[in-house]
Amino acid sequence: MNRRHRCGPRLWAAALVLVTALGLAALPLQDASAADGPAVTLSKSQAGTGGSITVSGSGWHPKTLLMMLICGQSEPGRGVVGGTNSCANADGRAVTTGDKGTFGKKLPVAEPPVPCPCVVHVATVTGDKAQADAVLKVAGHPVEALPAQSGGGKLSVLTDTRLDGSSGVLTWFGAPASRTFVFTVGNVGSAPLKDPVFQVGTSHGVFAPQWEDQQWRGTIAPGRKAQIKLPVELTSGAHGNYLVSLKFGGKVLAEQPWGVGRPWGVTLFWILLCVVVPAAVFRIGMAAVDRVRPRRSGGAGRHRGALHFPELAARVPKLRLPESSRRAAGPPRDSTGTGTHTTTALPWFTPDTDPGAPAGQLSAPSDNSPTTKGNT
Repeated sequence: MNRRHRCGPRLWAAALVLVTALGLAALPLQDASAADGPAVTLSKSQAGTGGSITVSGSGWHPKTLLMMLICGQSEPGRGVVGGTNSCANADGRAVTTGDKGTFGKKLPVAEPPVPCPCVVHVATVTGDKAQADAVLKVAGHPVEALPAQSGGGKLSVLTDTRLDGSSGVLTWFGAPASRTFVFTVGNVGSAPLKDPVFQVGTSHGVFAPQWEDQQWRGTIAPGRKAQIKLPVELTSGAHGNYLVSLKFGGKVLAEQPWGVGRPWGVTLFWILLCVVVPAAVFRIGMAAVDRVRPRRSGGAGRHRGALHFPELAARVPKLRLPESSRRAAGPPRDSTGTGTHTTTALPWFTPDTDPGAPAGQLSAPSDNSPTTKGNT
């Protein structure tokens, strides 16, 4: 009995030590899985265009927005060589991770704009930057070798980046805004870099950058530095807060914010258009109505009670000049201009005593005249 009581505590102690050892052994495994970072797995390693695959992920930050794309010229160890320009952006899908940093969603299979090898590229849109790739073979899509990677050359940004240039009058009316991205890099590798290819991307808000390859002509020797100037241009009418990013060798080297003003000239143009067009339509409509409207004959409705010129001339009293004025003016002319005189008899003169008659008798005949006596 005593031996049985003595062995019991020993057994319990041994069991406790064994459980503690197993728990301590499991902790490094969990830490190792968390240290691996985000990972992506596919339901199929090969699929044809028009089908779909299920993309699953783990190790991501909880409640993070991700973007899934099928990209060409890519390898998991090297990344996407051409940036998002090598991806089928129109067929991409967005997904949000769960509380444990996992996700699973279907992705339609589409051919990227460049040849394979292809990958499913998953990258964060918001929050800390992270990305992961998984190999995918797109059936029927051409395959080409990846471009040769430079030797031991490695660049590092030495000075702060800046955007040189200013907007002109055309930008105020919606023309594309452009700047020059200026930065200084140094070759910290062991081999020279000849004609390096940089990737410049512009992003707006929560959207991922649109990368564009730009080659700089020149050679940077090991331990030397060089100033790089690359053009950056936005689309027409773009305005707001943008972020210009610089990438080399699959690694983001620098970022520069860029605030673009609103093109108020476009707004002014639309305001004037909304005022001028209705006014022009109104004028055209009024002209059409005035042309189609029937007119009243004789104009009686428009000039009521008005006297015509012949009637008005008939009502004006006729004036006669004095005899002295008429003699000085000479004989009046008729309507034909021949200068003949038409005698006009006044009611208080007889034809013989008419002032316009020839001179010979200056007074009216008296009753004692021979002509009167002979007639009587």
